[in-house]
Amino acid sequence: MRPLRLLLTLVLAAITALTFAPSAQAADGKYVALGDSYTVAVGTETYDDPDHECRRGPLSYTRVWAAAHPEFEFVEAACSGDTTAELVANQVPLLTPDTTLVTLQIGGNDVGFVDVLTNCILTIDDQDCIDGAALAEQAAHAYLSPALADAYAAVRAAAPSAQVIVVGYPRLYTIQGSCGIFGLSDRERTALNNAADTLAEIMSGRAAEAGFTFLDARPVFDPHTICSDGPEWLTSLVWSNIRESYHPNATGHRDGYAAALTAITG
Repeated sequence: MRPLRLLLTLVLAAITALTFAPSAQAADGKYVALGDSYTVAVGTETYDDPDHECRRGPLSYTRVWAAAHPEFEFVEAACSGDTTAELVANQVPLLTPDTTLVTLQIGGNDVGFVDVLTNCILTIDDQDCIDGAALAEQAAHAYLSPALADAYAAVRAAAPSAQVIVVGYPRLYTIQGSCGIFGLSDRERTALNNAADTLAEIMSGRAAEAGFTFLDARPVFDPHTICSDGPEWLTSLVWSNIRESYHPNATGHRDGYAAALTAITG
């Protein structure tokens, strides 16, 4: 009887282990990506569905990071064109209390930065472009700053334990760089860079108040902006498809944003 009893004991132990052991497939964390066109695949020209309004694709920095960290469950909530209000209404509900990591890149659409860029491209008057960029900076202080504070509070309420990384926008141009006299003037390029600086200052300030980490894209991209001598990580003006313009290309997503994000998260 003793060998039979021993066999039954081993069988019961094995059943118990299979029943109560944690699943090997369980994720070690949950990563939710929130944001706008800079967060998805605009600029890479590679999309899951090129007709889908959110413009998501496999080469975005969020997907690159997620692919390198398969132990995380990945939720892609970001959508091209979204503002802070749309993020709160449509994206924040995808956060859950078990979310462990959030990247959050939003704000450019709130100040009409796409319209500012389009105007700069189409106008022949430098001052018209410069004035438009100045108006965007004013909107950033008057409207975007409190809107970001509200959005950040909504993110924290929905994901109380998550590490939240606010991802900034790069400057677009190297002034007096390799572009010469073609395209925008250096006065216009400087005005656009100044607007990017204003966005970064406001985003970093509101992020600090919320207890979030700010990923400053400016030093990451500065050696690789449009008109730089190095490989460019931003898509310059594409007349045949303007909405691709002034967004990170595939290298910018991979070697710029994804690498900088990994430096923070590991």
